[in-house]
Amino acid sequence: MKRNRVILALVCGAQFMVVLDLAVVNVALPAMQADLRADPGDLQWVVTTYGLVLGGLLLLGGRAADLLGRRTVLVAGLGLFTAASLVAGLADRLGPLIAARAVQGAGGALAAPAALSILVGTFREGPERNQALGIFGAVGGSAAAVGVILSGALTSGPGWPWIFLLNVPIGVLLAALADGDGHHLAGVQVVEVAGGRVVGIHAHLDPALGSRFGLPARRRPRRGVTDTTIKLRRGERS
Repeated sequence: MKRNRVILALVCGAQFMVVLDLAVVNVALPAMQADLRADPGDLQWVVTTYGLVLGGLLLLGGRAADLLGRRTVLVAGLGLFTAASLVAGLADRLGPLIAARAVQGAGGALAAPAALSILVGTFREGPERNQALGIFGAVGGSAAAVGVILSGALTSGPGWPWIFLLNVPIGVLLAALADGDGHHLAGVQVVEVAGGRVVGIHAHLDPALGSRFGLPARRRPRRGVTDTTIKLRRGERS
């Protein structure tokens, strides 16, 4: 149960950070315009670039999580998002800032579907999963409102670069947590597809999750982590 809470906090933190950056820029735009001496029309790309790249690559991010592993894609997405946030916070011209926002969107598109997939795979179907999904959705919904408030507070305080720099320690913490708890975030990958049917599944599992994926007792690891391949033919496991 404690492990599930940690995973829930991790995926909610990733979702919060991704959604937050959709709204956190709006209040800071006038300050950005003054510091960067940018045209108001060009400045709008700081907002729209992130949303366009994020929305455009979400399906690709979900597919990458299926093929490469949810933990791997989540850590990569958080790392990309955090590095781009650092570049955006240090940018002194509009061009690098817009480019950093595009990379932020790409990182968010990797992290968001991987986080949701981890949540669904961690919590059992029923009230447990429904509650987790409710919390996940509430966190994402509140991030937009918090973004506007946080943007005003940071812009009037330490300055607009901190709306991006604030992501850096949070992103590093979340990526380290995901990487360190990797065997719990492991999932199932389709490795063979024939005629539209799944005929092979590769599962990277720990003992706590072995039974959840329907592995027979002899295939469940007694300790540590194992890689197990299950071949499915005519609905049978072998």
